[in-house]
Amino acid sequence: MSQVRLSVNVDHVATLRQARRAPYPDPVEAGRLAEEAGASGITAHLRADRRHIQDQDVERLRASVRGKLNMEMSVAPEMLAVAEAVRPDQVTLVPERPEEITTEGGLDLAHHHAAVAAAAERLAQAGIAVSAFVDPDERQIDGVPPGIAGLEINTDAYTRATLSGSPENVERELAKIRAAAALAVARGFHLYAGHGLTTANVGPIAALPGMEELNIGHALIARAVLVGITAAVREMLRAMGG
Repeated sequence: MSQVRLSVNVDHVATLRQARRAPYPDPVEAGRLAEEAGASGITAHLRADRRHIQDQDVERLRASVRGKLNMEMSVAPEMLAVAEAVRPDQVTLVPERPEEITTEGGLDLAHHHAAVAAAAERLAQAGIAVSAFVDPDERQIDGVPPGIAGLEINTDAYTRATLSGSPENVERELAKIRAAAALAVARGFHLYAGHGLTTANVGPIAALPGMEELNIGHALIARAVLVGITAAVREMLRAMGG
């Protein structure tokens, strides 16, 4: 297995369930199968509108996940209260807009510095490790508030570049990620990455010095619809270098 850990985001298992308001497919069962296939942990994003993951899901995930349970959420007090009650191993703070299809960018730590700092302090007091989802921008890493132990680098621009057919675009976006990742590691942060990663483009990200964990959801769950989650997780781990 690759030294870089894989955290499987099960949001879109819940998306499929919520499309019919059915009791299946169950994101908790998906998490169990993903861990059995080699994933080191599970990620779930509890949104304010509960469009996919529900409160009961995170409670059940907390009881079932054997590795690291990472909850993505905004800094809203409602979300922080859920985290305090559920006690995931880690919370990754992300920006959130009701009308967005998916997370559109990294958290602007400069603009939201006070709110992020307060949220990080509150979560840390509850014994929860705190990470922030940030764009590969060295200015963002320079502005990380106290209490945040990890940074998840947003790979969205890189993954879109891999679809452009332009090696120059890919290299430009990779260079930004390399620089941000190196700075994060130099500053002592745990290094994570995610957003849009597939078996076709994950290799260079997994190979970054200091990379600890990749959070991958949509592509992996989409593949699981065709081949099953066990096979999809194992394919991703191989692509990561495992």
